[in-house]
Amino acid sequence: MLRSRIVLSILLIAGFTISTVKAQDANASWTPEEQKELFGYCEKGVLVSQLKISPETADKIGQINYWATVTKIAVAANNNDTFATAKEVEEVVVKKYKALGLSGDQLKELLARRERTNNGEPCAVTVFSYDHYYDTLTAPRIIQLYKVITYRKPLIDKAGITGRQADMLFEIEAWKQKEAFTISAIPTTDFNRIRKTVAMHNERERRYHVVGLTDQQIAAAMEYFDQHSLGAKK
Repeated sequence: MLRSRIVLSILLIAGFTISTVKAQDANASWTPEEQKELFGYCEKGVLVSQLKISPETADKIGQINYWATVTKIAVAANNNDTFATAKEVEEVVVKKYKALGLSGDQLKELLARRERTNNGEPCAVTVFSYDHYYDTLTAPRIIQLYKVITYRKPLIDKAGITGRQADMLFEIEAWKQKEAFTISAIPTTDFNRIRKTVAMHNERERRYHVVGLTDQQIAAAMEYFDQHSLGAKK
């Protein structure tokens, strides 16, 4: 997981041609193993960076969540001798969380996040902005349009980067738009959609770091691209 995961939470959408695309479907029936994988993509980084929970403890939380998922499935199938209801399972989850030695504030926020996750709230790394305007454009054409339309100077000013860096970002964003086009064709009920979306975000951020940008510059540049669509200018 890349060190500046926070920039992935900046997914602001602008322009009538842009739609927010969820890589995960709240109605999809993910297997316990897939939910465990999703925890690694979404929650673990947040627990470590925001709640200041150690990676080792975060892994234990993931194991507890996995246990709860498997146990609830057994309860629903009337195939568990220990628990009769999902509520009873959740009560044990709280006890297991408390046994990890978390602070009061950490436990409170962890439980709040668990409730939001159980209600189907998607995490930023599995959501991306997608503009259908790019569908029929080649990557070289996207780069050309970024350079000729009034994009270059505003991007340079907003992110505090050089002209050369801006041109390199145009190449990255052209790649990202074509990657998003490919991902959008994958059904939302297919977990591979999530895997490829996460990989796209990670690779986008990795390439931004290669350009030599700071975390703050990356956040500003990504926000700029997510707010400004080529299609909106047509």
